[in-house]
Order: sequence, then C-alpha cells, then structure tokens
Amino acid sequence: MSRTQKVKPFLWFNNNLEAAISFFISCADQREIDYYWDALTKDGGSEGRCGWLKDKFGLSWQVVPAELGTHLGNPDPEKSAYAMQAMMGMNKFIIADLYSGDLE
Repeated sequence: MSRTQKVKPFLWFNNNLEAAISFFISCADQREIDYYWDALTKDGGSEGRCGWLKDKFGLSWQVVPAELGTHLGNPDPEKSAYAMQAMMGMNKFIIADLYSGDLE
C-alpha cells in the first residue's frame, strides 16, 4: 500500500453546520507511526491525545496502529479495557505499551 493510500479523510458537521475535516492514517507498525508523527509535528505541529495531532498548517490528523480496533473490541473485557486505558494516556501511540496487557 502506498503512503497516499493510507490517508483517509473524514468530513463532518457540528451543530452549527460548520464543516470540519481531519485525516486518519492507519499504520502497520511502530516505524510507520513514528515516521508520520515526526513528519507531521515538526516545524510547528502540535501533539494531542490518543494519536491526534495538528500539523504546522493547523490540519488535524490521527495516526493509529491498524489493529487498534481489534484490541479495543477484544471480547475479553479486561483486555479491551487495558487497551482503552493505555490509549487514553498516550499522545503518540506506542504499540508495545498499548497492547502489553492484550498479548498474554
């Protein structure tokens, strides 16, 4: 998959019918997360929570591991809660920390 195929735009409207857009990047591994995170936050970008960031132009991006939904939706409630709690405490996703309770 090329890098341009990884980016998925999202468009939504708030209660005032104002449009908002963000971009979602699904990453296969930590190296890809680091690559996109570093590229988008350098030169004036800013980090947010749960994989969100703003680039130097103010555009919003979410950089996430491809298998995030699988771990958050784990049928074992303890494992899914672990992944959710870990995610809520992160800015940039660190895959090893996110799933360490899910791999046992």
